[in-house]
Amino acid sequence: MPKVANIQDTNYLVAQLDEVSPVPCPCGLARRAFAVPGNDTATLHMVEIAKDSRTHYHKKMTEIYLVLEGKGHIELDGKIFPLKPMTSVMIKPGCRHRAVGQLRIINIPIPAFDPNDEWFDD
Repeated sequence: MPKVANIQDTNYLVAQLDEVSPVPCPCGLARRAFAVPGNDTATLHMVEIAKDSRTHYHKKMTEIYLVLEGKGHIELDGKIFPLKPMTSVMIKPGCRHRAVGQLRIINIPIPAFDPNDEWFDD
């Protein structure tokens, strides 16, 4: 069975997250499913949050976080909210954010993740 179906050949995609190689991101390490050419709908990331995640924002993308493991907090436009398993957060474009603590989350970027839509104030 293929890890990811070719988007031009099907109207579906399949990914095995534990077989997707992690890549660095402002929050730690992300395994990005469905990040393939031709898919601009949405992606799904499993992210290992590092304690020193960097505040950033997106101009076009909305992100939905679901905490799977760990405890910590999230900073949203300067306000702090606690995080624990099964906490979910919707982060709209323009919201400066960062997660703090040792956490494993699912992140669903909509539209699909675009590395050119990561912005930093510093």
